[in-house]
Amino acid sequence: MWKPRVLLRSFFLLQFLLLHSVLRQVSAQGSNATTWNTLSGNPPLVIARGGFSGIFPDSSESAYLFAVTASLKNVILWCDVQLTKDSQGICVPDLKLENATNIAQIAKYKSSTYPVNGVTTSGFFSVDYTLKELRSNNVFLVQGNYVRTNRLDYNAFKILSVNDVVETASPPGLWLNIQHDAFYTQHKLSMKNFVRSVSTTVNVSYISSPEAGFLRSIRTFINPKTTKLVFRFPKNEEVDPSTNQSYASLLKNLTSIKTFASGILVPKGYIWPVDPKSHYLQPHTSLVSDAHTVGLEVFASTFMNDIPISYDYSYDPIAEHLSFIENGNFSVDGVLSDFPLTSSAAIDCFAHMGLNDPKKVNTLVISKYGASGEYPPCTDLAYEKAFSDGADVLDCPVQMSKDGIPFCFSSIDLIPNTNVARSEFSSLSKSIPDIQSGDGIFAFDLYWNDISSLTPSMLSPFSNFNLYRNPKFNETVKLLTLSEFLNSTQGLGVVIIIENAPYLARTQNLSVIDAVTDSLSKADYDKPGASNVMIQSTDSSVLLKFKEKTKYELVYMIDELVGDIADSALSDIRRFASSVVIKKGSVYLTNEYFVTGSTKTVPKLKSSNLSVYVQTFHNEYVSQSWDFLSDPIVQINTFVQDARIDGLITGFPQTANRYRRNRCLNLGNSTPNYMKPVEIGGLFQLIDKSSLPPAMAPIPPLIEANVTEPPLAPSSEIVPSSSIAGAPGAQPTQNAQPKVAVCFTISSLTVLVASLLL
Repeated sequence: MWKPRVLLRSFFLLQFLLLHSVLRQVSAQGSNATTWNTLSGNPPLVIARGGFSGIFPDSSESAYLFAVTASLKNVILWCDVQLTKDSQGICVPDLKLENATNIAQIAKYKSSTYPVNGVTTSGFFSVDYTLKELRSNNVFLVQGNYVRTNRLDYNAFKILSVNDVVETASPPGLWLNIQHDAFYTQHKLSMKNFVRSVSTTVNVSYISSPEAGFLRSIRTFINPKTTKLVFRFPKNEEVDPSTNQSYASLLKNLTSIKTFASGILVPKGYIWPVDPKSHYLQPHTSLVSDAHTVGLEVFASTFMNDIPISYDYSYDPIAEHLSFIENGNFSVDGVLSDFPLTSSAAIDCFAHMGLNDPKKVNTLVISKYGASGEYPPCTDLAYEKAFSDGADVLDCPVQMSKDGIPFCFSSIDLIPNTNVARSEFSSLSKSIPDIQSGDGIFAFDLYWNDISSLTPSMLSPFSNFNLYRNPKFNETVKLLTLSEFLNSTQGLGVVIIIENAPYLARTQNLSVIDAVTDSLSKADYDKPGASNVMIQSTDSSVLLKFKEKTKYELVYMIDELVGDIADSALSDIRRFASSVVIKKGSVYLTNEYFVTGSTKTVPKLKSSNLSVYVQTFHNEYVSQSWDFLSDPIVQINTFVQDARIDGLITGFPQTANRYRRNRCLNLGNSTPNYMKPVEIGGLFQLIDKSSLPPAMAPIPPLIEANVTEPPLAPSSEIVPSSSIAGAPGAQPTQNAQPKVAVCFTISSLTVLVASLLL
């Protein structure tokens, strides 16, 4: 039998472990001391919709407790009020109980059919049952959003009354949302009487409704000093059942709304419209300014980390929040969020800061093909964006053309990210098992002139989830030779990535090592005082060859997942490298997207004085474990603060750089909970044993045999790349052409910065 007090105690313990806290911390005060463009001049409020409904079932005990623990100290808890047959107000997010509970799976309950706002609707309704009946027959709240995990549905979350929420979570503020007054009136239940009654027993901060008539009816007995009334706008084309007016027409008369409400609650699109076809932002409306002019507060809804958002935000929910709370023109007065931790961090840690604010942590930000989250990989604009976004190190995966020109590109196979398969070179497709499974069109089969004429395209690592990246710049970018890349990155660190060197030497007579060494020398990177150069490879023989010739930082890439590293393998790595790149899965163990524990990989590497860089950090929410709350900042913060990595590799350097400069870092005991690393395995421990996923097989360790490679053939046995480039019959190289440097001019930076603020 479910024991609420036992579950409550265990949950409290785990939640506080999850956030490294036994007492709620006072939030950082940096942003609160700044003037805001809200109506009151105070920071925007965070309203937690159903608690922390982005992880736990909406309106469940755990959702409310976690929201209070993980959010700003003045967080407001949101309750969608439904009435039971015995007039009890319960918190359930949908009029149809089957959309938020397991009631449809219980044979005792039968569905009904009723008119709802004039529409015949079938389902399970609270008006057919008393609260006692709902609680005594194992009706529990479940996750109604199928994008989210249902592994927590078996924790027997009972339906809470409004009074239960207050008693359980002790919220700083309570927001009651009342959607269907007309429906309940049809069933001889009075929302008006419920509001009158509950207001005498609990402190209600806000009451919202999409029915103007209902708000007018309760206005006479609501104390405006303690409770504010908010008119809620759904979609424009819908009609207010209490007035028979469309919401679009009601929005045009804000002065009239002011007569019965102190604020409005609108979907995000009312403020920042998004073009439905292109998915880019349109110019913001004047709604917030117009509402503030007549004295109405404006609250924005539908802030969710796990839904596609405008390309302008690059899948970064913090960037989206900032466009609503800090854009130089206005700020909404509050945000209704399923992920109140993200909203709290946006307001308290990231607002009113710039990309040039002092760094609070020194973790390196290393680009992944430039800013490939926003531009086609390894193109001029991708590198320019990574530079302006604050990357410390720009990467160039070196490929070789048929005429021996080294250039930067994400893959030796040109098919994935260019139009080569649809070009005149499509007949060059072939299979090379030594390089990859499946056919490809390989860089070394095309001359540089031909390669540079191709159209690069965006990476789409999560297209199977229908998540795509910014397509606007697919045809306005160009690829760079290694020389062009080096000449454009003076002052920044660079990492030169070399793969397939033995194959190219053996079968194509192309010496990648000689080509890279020569290019670096010509760009003066081998001179004293030059910027840091890293040479990265999965091939130890490549790094050993560079160790013989240069003094660059050598980085060993461990391409497979490893849960530990044998001492002999560590000793071998130290012979040729001072740094190591590993995958995220070699840092934290996961099972069905839940973090279950830490590996020994990072501690072992760092104990041998090897710097550890981790890849690849994406902003898309599907790339993150549930523990990271669909928030790239939470993920980065945990890897930096808990795993203590030395650098992170990302196609979204702006997100990582913004993280390093937020004001909530390095506050010691005053660090707010929303800027603490997650407790590793904490969320997994909350899953009921009956619904745990099958155990995962252990990740094998890295052993010496995985590291040792046969030596490369001596360079004298390979035709130098310069000889190939000038061989009879070969197309002329591009060395005689003017160098196309990526110029970071004031005007281009201004355009970039302006676009980031949109």
